[in-house]
Amino acid sequence: MSSTTAYPGLSSKIKSRSLPVNDLDVHILEVQPESVPHDGHQHPLLILLHGFPELAYSWRKVIVPLSAAGYHVVAPDQRGYGYTKRHDNREDHDRFTYFDDLAPFRMLNLANDIVSLVYALGYTSVAAIIGHDYGSAVAGHCALIRPDMFKSVVLMSAPYTGAPAPSAPLSSLVKVLSEGLSSLLPPRKHYAVYYSTPEANEEMTHPPNGLHRFLRAYYHAKSGDCAHGTPHLLPGLSVEAFGQLPLYYVMNLDETMPQTVSRDMPSTAEVASNSWLMEAELSVYAAVYAKTGFQGGLNQYRCATDVKWSEDLRVFQGKQIEVPAMFLSGSKDWGVYQIPGAAERMQKETCLQMKDENFVLVEGAGHWVQQEHPNEVVKHLLRFLKEQ
Repeated sequence: MSSTTAYPGLSSKIKSRSLPVNDLDVHILEVQPESVPHDGHQHPLLILLHGFPELAYSWRKVIVPLSAAGYHVVAPDQRGYGYTKRHDNREDHDRFTYFDDLAPFRMLNLANDIVSLVYALGYTSVAAIIGHDYGSAVAGHCALIRPDMFKSVVLMSAPYTGAPAPSAPLSSLVKVLSEGLSSLLPPRKHYAVYYSTPEANEEMTHPPNGLHRFLRAYYHAKSGDCAHGTPHLLPGLSVEAFGQLPLYYVMNLDETMPQTVSRDMPSTAEVASNSWLMEAELSVYAAVYAKTGFQGGLNQYRCATDVKWSEDLRVFQGKQIEVPAMFLSGSKDWGVYQIPGAAERMQKETCLQMKDENFVLVEGAGHWVQQEHPNEVVKHLLRFLKEQ
């Protein structure tokens, strides 16, 4: 593994290491408080789970402030990402293909990875598991399945609605919607269906204008810096309602993701003035994804769009999250509303202890809220943790 501690924007207090977890060598970034824990006990543990296309590095701006409040903070590269790799790989990273076994990427196994990571760290409980984007779903399942271990949960940017219901369809919602979306003018498709295609990884890893520019456009498109109208609740689950979402969620049928977000490529001046994702920081993502490709993360989406990979979650159908819960996102994040009714169901049905004041939309932030407005995120997280 290369030295991630030399990465720009990464405090010298943040340590990088790998440890064996199930079939993986899991790479983590971590900070432990400088103070000695009281009565010989461990410092309470926080686990931070990134989304797509991100890395443990995505938490760089909040790890140290959270640790300064007395927490042992750990952010792993999840399965299929960054410097987390299979034991038998002699390289410092994995590079998956479309034809690799999908079973390790199904949601129950991703949750098992995190439970096993907790034990590998020498803990039996976690003060809070905090997940962003796809990491929100993993965090939600961890809290749902193991409330004895995960004492609270923070779901970021992607509402979590629980295990599949008994009446869940045999075909995923996004696949059914995509069939209808193709009949719109112009024809459209759901991004998760695109992510599930054999071509997506190659098209995203080797786009015509280069990986760095693609990632710049992608991160900008979903940030608070980019104007895509005011995010709002969609009127229903109709194809026409989904057609109101930005193109990066409901794409033109004949376009790749790099083509889609190229419309939102920021100007040279906008890039120069970006303080939350500077060019040197963006280069970290570009360098890592140039090595790994995107297929590891895309395999998770393939499991999400094929119901056979969530059959083992049905044993938890009807179960609710019993521990205290928070939802945290940006006011300019369309991800809050991409599935109509999901946010309301999360707050009123799935989570038994999500107070109104713990449904937080940070003003001016987009999808990458912990990078765009880290101070606000830390403030809300510490307030929530103090309540427990």
